[in-house]
Amino acid sequence: MTTIASNLQAVRNAVAAAAAVAGRVPDDITLLAVSKTFPPEAVREAYHAGQTAFGESYVQEALGKIEALRDLPLEWHFIGPIQSNKTRAIAENFAWVHGVDRLKIAERLSAQRPLNLPPLNICLQVNVSGEDSKSGVAPDEAAGLAQAVARLPQLRLRGLMAIPAPSDDVAAQHPPFAQLRKLRDQLNRQGLTLDTLSMGMSHDLAAAVMEGATIVRVGSAIFGER
Repeated sequence: MTTIASNLQAVRNAVAAAAAVAGRVPDDITLLAVSKTFPPEAVREAYHAGQTAFGESYVQEALGKIEALRDLPLEWHFIGPIQSNKTRAIAENFAWVHGVDRLKIAERLSAQRPLNLPPLNICLQVNVSGEDSKSGVAPDEAAGLAQAVARLPQLRLRGLMAIPAPSDDVAAQHPPFAQLRKLRDQLNRQGLTLDTLSMGMSHDLAAAVMEGATIVRVGSAIFGER
């Protein structure tokens, strides 16, 4: 078994263990392999180990990788900050976008999504830790943005995404994820139909799964340190 294949299995085992503690079904949690900065060969290796969903943060790098791997049935997720001049490339080449925190960006993605493609799956990024250095809509502003994005054609608002302030204290990892889950539930009570919580990375995926994550974004634990 290759290193990437064995790493993938270890991460899947960790997800399954956390799901078992939470009384959840592991199949309800999608593992998104964060392949940014890693070459197409690493993605291909992960695909042959059973991985199909990959996350990228840099548009130009991602486009080269997508082109090099067109022979594989991969699902590409854009998970980085979104610049206005990059929205067309994102709208044309990705199935999911995880970091929308401004209506202007959502409107551009909607207008530029090709009509021959399915609606672009969108997660709103919420700044649950209130960090000045982090992107994301403030929790108390998420409802207004969500309602506006949900009305846009060629987009499908799926849920919320967060990158909480990192902590090595396992107990401290839970509250931000719980906050995001409660916000998702609140938005659904207001008439939305959100089914996705994109939260948890290599260092805190167990806490995220226990708090309801449906997508965990894991890079270094699969591909190694950057």
